[in-house]
Amino acid sequence: MAPKKTGRPPSDNPKDKTLRVRVDDRTIEKIDQCTQALNTTRSDIVRKGIDKVFDDLKK
Repeated sequence: MAPKKTGRPPSDNPKDKTLRVRVDDRTIEKIDQCTQALNTTRSDIVRKGIDKVFDDLKK
């Protein structure tokens, strides 16, 4: 019998791709203000922004 694996269970939607983006100081300030207001991460803010732009394109 194989030993039981420990750690986090696999995600339904793994985020295994990396995207590097160059931004200026003002953009980082805006992202950080959003993270504090929404109590989330920079990555989540960027994903929400991409979803919003994508949804606007569909309209």
